[in-house]
Amino acid sequence: MRVGIPRALLYYKNEKFWPTFLENIGVEYIISPDTNKDILTKGSNLAIDESCLPKKIFLGHINWLIDKCDYILVPRVAFCYGFDMCSTFLAQYDFVKNTFKDRNIKILYYNIDNKKINCERKAIYRLGKFLKIKRSQVKYAYIMAKQAQMYYEMFRIQNQEKLLKESKKDKILLVAHAYNIADKYVGEPVIKYLQGLGCDVIFAEYTNPIEAIDASLKVTKTLHWGYSRHLFGAVELLKDSVDGIILLTTFPCGPDSMVNEMLIRTYKDKPLISITIDSQDGTAGVETRLESFVDIINLRKEKNYEK
Repeated sequence: MRVGIPRALLYYKNEKFWPTFLENIGVEYIISPDTNKDILTKGSNLAIDESCLPKKIFLGHINWLIDKCDYILVPRVAFCYGFDMCSTFLAQYDFVKNTFKDRNIKILYYNIDNKKINCERKAIYRLGKFLKIKRSQVKYAYIMAKQAQMYYEMFRIQNQEKLLKESKKDKILLVAHAYNIADKYVGEPVIKYLQGLGCDVIFAEYTNPIEAIDASLKVTKTLHWGYSRHLFGAVELLKDSVDGIILLTTFPCGPDSMVNEMLIRTYKDKPLISITIDSQDGTAGVETRLESFVDIINLRKEKNYEK
């Protein structure tokens, strides 16, 4: 048996979890490659026009995995950090099943649909039962997978904290979801260009989620989405440690359109820019805006130095 893992959306919240779990239950897996133009084009052709860019990318990765594995893992997560998730994550199973209804694909269903603390473990046990794996082996694999993911996230957080303390370069806080910053098509060109301009990129995603959620509650009580609340709280935690803030979003993300407006109105004293990535090939416009933004930060520093 071989399980396919699409390298999109929730994969970037579980990079170590899923491979470690499957390895420890003795199931072979395959991960789709980094996003490229072909994957995006095929995903865009499969999606409806109103779909956001990450959903189009996700469908492209699903399409790539078909005929290369026995089952494709399509997780459905309704809640995160105690808050609701974007409807895209709630409906993943349904829109994949309906989009590929004529392809007869087999979906490995993993469902977290309530806020109870043990819901993730129960979902894993149901998945293991479906795969006919002994419960004791599933339990062990789950523990190992959780540890692997936890150490991976702790390593990123600690490295970033060290960078914040030691860096002498311009520090730019990139506020973007994990599935955007880690995607080769969406986030990597922006990150590399900023680094080429001599900046250190700090990621809102790479912050302790508990601390970030607590910080967000001091600013807003009404924000719904768990991932968005994590990013919002990270801005509150890091705003005084960075020189500028970039809100990187993908078109047309509903939650980001509202959250970004909240961030712009809340943090008026810090240089801030909002950049939206779509499915177009050209990067010249984005690069020009990034270069201008870094120039503004440097001019601001010079004026403050003269004072």
